[in-house]
Amino acid sequence: MAARFIALVLSLALSSGSVASGPADVEGAWVWPVSGARSVVEPFRAPVHDYGAGHRGMDVAAAAGADVIAPAAGVVAFSGTVVDRPLITIDHGGGRVSTWEPVSPTLSPGDVVATGDLIGTVATGGHAKRGTLHVGVRLDGRYINPLPLFGEVPRAILLPCCEG
Repeated sequence: MAARFIALVLSLALSSGSVASGPADVEGAWVWPVSGARSVVEPFRAPVHDYGAGHRGMDVAAAAGADVIAPAAGVVAFSGTVVDRPLITIDHGGGRVSTWEPVSPTLSPGDVVATGDLIGTVATGGHAKRGTLHVGVRLDGRYINPLPLFGEVPRAILLPCCEG
């Protein structure tokens, strides 16, 4: 019974991306991308498989027009509009790539950014609710939970494991 519980906890941790994205594998915590209180409106939810439902990032509270800053140094990999939303993607090296949407970017592909540099302003469009900024992070091509990169650890939620 204890072995099943431990296996369940490890399985959930691995599927949420929290193991691969802990602060220990980042050179210092990332800085929060917008000013104001740190508020996660919609958390990361890992899909069961590559094509499954989930939320491959987190949405943070951010007013339209608010400045968005680079959370860590990198190089702009993409800057433009995809379908109905403006966005910017930054390659931070080491297989880590972040995407910010909806953001009207102020930079172009190839531009080098330092931690804290302005990368654009919060816009509207896409799946993110008005008043939020979607933060997506991939590590070696797989989406991970971005919250631990900012020095915060998601609260553990215990789930029932066995029927009585």
